Amino acid sequence: MDYKIPKLTVDGALIENNSILLIKRKNNPYKNNWALPGGFLEYGEKAEVGVVREIYEETGLKTKVSDLFGVYSDPNRDPRGHTVTIVYLLNRISGVVKGGDDASDARFFSLDDLPSLSFDHDKIIEDIKRRF
Repeated sequence: MDYKIPKLTVDGALIENNSILLIKRKNNPYKNNWALPGGFLEYGEKAEVGVVREIYEETGLKTKVSDLFGVYSDPNRDPRGHTVTIVYLLNRISGVVKGGDDASDARFFSLDDLPSLSFDHDKIIEDIKRRF
């Protein structure tokens, strides 16, 4: 039997001084729109390793996972098909913020003044704000 299986992604939430790190997407879908940094998990990779890798590739920051925040699985959250994302809270270890890899830009935005966001990242950030 041939089963359709959702793809697994990881997203990272790095919050400092009431601001959250976002990236400007370089590619479709949502090209030139803002999103949480993250991406597809590689085969054989632990999710906690994948999110740290993705954050480094897209923002230039070395981070570590502080906590698992949540899992978002709406089949319509990504126009490319069904994806499930694991969202982690992160702490910065080192680095200077700069866009890289799939991100044309990366910067911190005040949690009280966010740009329009891609995917369901507005919902994720609202959930984060409610928790903290």
